[in-house]
Amino acid sequence: MALLTVKNLSVGYHTRKGFLKSVQGVSFALDQGKSLGLVGESGCGKTTIGMAIMGLLPDNATVTDGKILFEDQDLLKMSKKEIRQVRWKKIAMIFQAAMNALNPVHRVSEQISEAILAHDAEISEEAAMKQVESLFQLVGIPLDRMRDFPHHYSGGMKQRAIIAMALACHPPLIIADEPTTALDVIVQDQILSAIKDFQNKLKISVIFISHDIAVVADVCDNIGVMFAGQLVEYGRIEEVFDAPMHPYTKSLLASYLTLDKDVVQLNAYSGNTPDLIHPTTGCRYCERCSVAKAVCRLRAPEWVEYSPTHKAFCDQCK
Repeated sequence: MALLTVKNLSVGYHTRKGFLKSVQGVSFALDQGKSLGLVGESGCGKTTIGMAIMGLLPDNATVTDGKILFEDQDLLKMSKKEIRQVRWKKIAMIFQAAMNALNPVHRVSEQISEAILAHDAEISEEAAMKQVESLFQLVGIPLDRMRDFPHHYSGGMKQRAIIAMALACHPPLIIADEPTTALDVIVQDQILSAIKDFQNKLKISVIFISHDIAVVADVCDNIGVMFAGQLVEYGRIEEVFDAPMHPYTKSLLASYLTLDKDVVQLNAYSGNTPDLIHPTTGCRYCERCSVAKAVCRLRAPEWVEYSPTHKAFCDQCK
């Protein structure tokens, strides 16, 4: 049975120009101990899905449809008090901007111990700090840096501290939202290795949100490719990378260099981002698609299954 099941999730934002349909009809499942990568360009709805799961959507956001089932309970039907009990103890998040995720006037160790104390009324402050020591060792931060303030840390150390904070209450699910953004490639590799290590050691499920499909390939079991608020392809990493079916997935895979590629000129495609306030009734990718047909502009595509675990939201590219 899946640890997390998202069914037909739709989320929108109330804006001055109208109701922006940020996420529409997204469905996926995640088993215990497995990892799912959500990948796509900026603004495609990846972070909105993560925030909806965490119950952290802003005031101008509305969930218009769908269910988010975690351990057979619908998170969307929980009260604010109930979702607070789930947040961090059951589902934690590694935020994208580590600089903004830490309070600059409190020591890093105190911020992590605060999360432990908030969810365990029986634990003492001394015992909580002992747990923080273990977490620092797990993520590779020297213990003599525990009492430092956030501004004493480098970018990579801040990100490791955020990982330690996410692990503080031993949640079965962690959402990692662009955890390597703004870090150099060496530190990125260290952070990705740390995430894979703690996932293997603690058997934690991970949703990895990224615009970098190569990063997702390195850390995830399954991948969901998103475009303009919709999931357009879903499958195991090896299925999607070896045999991508949706034209957008093919474009993403052609847009990064690897050591075994001779190509030096990357492909680019024309067209504008779809209007999500007044979305088309047809395929949202058709204006950028090189294989689009007349019917693509007239009606929404249908899901096509290529295996029990691999499907694409395009019935014209079979």
